[in-house]
Amino acid sequence: MTDEGRLYGVMPITGGRGTQMREASVRGKAAGMTTTLGAFVLGTPDPPALADFYRALLGWQEVERKPEWVRLKAPHQERPGLSFQLETDHTPPTWPQRPGAQQMQAHLDLQVDDLEAETERACALGATLQEYQPQKDVRVLRDPYGHPFCLFLPGA
Repeated sequence: MTDEGRLYGVMPITGGRGTQMREASVRGKAAGMTTTLGAFVLGTPDPPALADFYRALLGWQEVERKPEWVRLKAPHQERPGLSFQLETDHTPPTWPQRPGAQQMQAHLDLQVDDLEAETERACALGATLQEYQPQKDVRVLRDPYGHPFCLFLPGA
């Protein structure tokens, strides 16, 4: 790794576009540029309904609402946000994963102070507790449109 790579925490990527991407990353940091997560987007056949679920679960505020797009934000923070886009052919992933089935590409991890109470509240809002639970201090649930998410205690 070059001194410049160590300075900016960039691991070497070799071959093809990877080398160019690594070099651009290092130059961007040197120029004072930053990249920040702006939002996490979930595809769903009903963006307003799924946004209502997460707004109630998280206590977040709605920023934008259209039939095909809804964006939420935390009460005292503009970004990162949570957005919902129309995907008419959405297929929920399997949990736990198995070969040949729709795989989970990402999921939300939501930290809670009381795992049992927040699991009950999420279920009352429309979530479904999954049968397979891989860890003691984590609960895997699905939102009303089948996206897996986890509730976890600090330190889990």
